[in-house]
Amino acid sequence: MNKKTIADIDVKGKKVFMRVDFNVPLDEKGNVSDDRRIQMALPTIKKALEGGARLVLASHLGRPKGVREDKFSLAPAGRRLGELLDRKVPVAPDCIGSEVEKMIDQLQDGDVIVLENLRFHAGETKNDPDFARRLAEGVDIYVNDAFGTAHREHASMFGVPSILGPGRRVCGFLIEKELKYLGQALTDPQKPFVAVLGGAKVSDKITVIENLLSKVDRILIGGGMTYTLFRAQGYQVGDSICEQDKLEIASNLLNSARTEGCELVLPVDNVIARELKPNADHQAVAGNIPAGWRGLDIGPETCKLFADKLADAKTIVWNGPMGVFEMKPFDAGTKAVAEAIALATDNGAVSIIGGGDSAAAVAEMKLEDRMSHISTGGGASLEFLEGKQFACLEILDDKD
Repeated sequence: MNKKTIADIDVKGKKVFMRVDFNVPLDEKGNVSDDRRIQMALPTIKKALEGGARLVLASHLGRPKGVREDKFSLAPAGRRLGELLDRKVPVAPDCIGSEVEKMIDQLQDGDVIVLENLRFHAGETKNDPDFARRLAEGVDIYVNDAFGTAHREHASMFGVPSILGPGRRVCGFLIEKELKYLGQALTDPQKPFVAVLGGAKVSDKITVIENLLSKVDRILIGGGMTYTLFRAQGYQVGDSICEQDKLEIASNLLNSARTEGCELVLPVDNVIARELKPNADHQAVAGNIPAGWRGLDIGPETCKLFADKLADAKTIVWNGPMGVFEMKPFDAGTKAVAEAIALATDNGAVSIIGGGDSAAAVAEMKLEDRMSHISTGGGASLEFLEGKQFACLEILDDKD
């Protein structure tokens, strides 16, 4: 997608409605504990403010069910944005209504306001036309810079730009970057192209694997879905997570990989334990997993194998951890893969980290600066890799 960006339009004196993704985690004191998504939106926000826009920022946070819940207020995100911009950023008491309209009307060129959580209204997730109309009231320019929700046709994502029509709807720099890296990986990747997929369930990644089989040279598989694939090959998996009803699908994936000439690389050993708890007694085993034990991470030999398979890669996409990375000692596999990807990037590979747990692992290891791109959208990047079309992005104006 070759879309116009905020750099292609004049925003001076214009009321700019910018959909951002400020769905950030909060600590027990109600402060933002990880501001990466706010940081990633800063280039577009600063461009708008420096251009003299009257900027209205809209986002959701959490999953309120169409009613106001103070624990999901965007006030902490507004405070953090103010700190990053070194200015006071007001947060409106709601996202629609006469009081909010008055606050927006009082904006001067270069001013910014954050609307309260869009999902305090059921009309947001339902893409309600009336709710979208109220959001779009008086808006001159629409900017979408919320990749994390770009796979959802909500009122602020699809309804508002639909109302505004062509010539007034562009993307921000974050969306532009996401489309550049993810799009190039799928359409014109440098080879060898290696995908690393983890996570709990094969069913969550079936479409991704199917879509990537004809595009990548290798797929490295880790995480809980490993054990469904093992079971499909006849191995015993003990008490490991295993989707018994997906064994035929798993077997078909293995056969499809052979047909496509894609190297599907499964772990050669696994770290197992009798129970999932920090520092539990554990061991690495190859082959069958005994009854009463469960696989919780890839083993040390697999860490070496995966590092070897990543060493010559020129394009890498990673989505999903290799084990229960939040808990020692089952974080070693995810960390080994992250380090191997960082090393390959140092050696010239383009690395794309698909948001969610993978991005969290990279951040925890402080490897962000050694990756080419870390996506802000876990679910969105996954659906993009599945080859799905995003109506919320399609509707934005194309470059000439």
